[in-house]
Amino acid sequence: MIEIKNITKIYNKEGAEVRALDDYSLSIEKGEFVAIQGASGCGKTTLLLSIGGLLSPDKGSVVINGNAVYDMPVEERTVFRAKTMGFVFQQYHLIPYLNVLENIRVPALAAQGEVPEERLEMLIKTLGLKERINHTPAELSAGEKQRTALARALLFEPDILLADEITGNLDEKNVEIVMNCLFEYQKAGGTIVLVSHDTALCKRADRIEELTVK
Repeated sequence: MIEIKNITKIYNKEGAEVRALDDYSLSIEKGEFVAIQGASGCGKTTLLLSIGGLLSPDKGSVVINGNAVYDMPVEERTVFRAKTMGFVFQQYHLIPYLNVLENIRVPALAAQGEVPEERLEMLIKTLGLKERINHTPAELSAGEKQRTALARALLFEPDILLADEITGNLDEKNVEIVMNCLFEYQKAGGTIVLVSHDTALCKRADRIEELTVK
């Protein structure tokens, strides 16, 4: 499903060259749960953004379901990303002036499709957000924000879920809620790529991919 072939990404910081990824390759099968681990600065988030079509590598290719992501025109890539992938980031990236319900509905704009109302209701119930749908992000706890972000990511039942430190700010109860939702998503055929420093969490994945600082 995901074929990352010899990608390199170089940043220039204060005149110095930093290779976040260097001729890196990875294959991920449909339905796999792959955890990405490594020290800070080893390229974990760069890898996730590259898979997601959000950060073009300097060299190499990212192919998803036979589609070369960075060969697509920008608008086509945006629609492809919205229909194929869901994103959950550590800092949530919720829109501050929208309430929970409106934030979950946001992917409908990029996917150019109607909101699947039945699935929307199911996600709100499963993730315990029913009593918070009219609240803005400023009125939510960290767990509620992350659960809102996860509901948003799963709204259109994407083929792939990309998650960056999804449980980093959560207490034990919220970790279990989020992880149970992830496992249900995988059970239904979804593919998960998760970046995390949490060794215990990563051990629950099908396999762990270790990155090292260049």
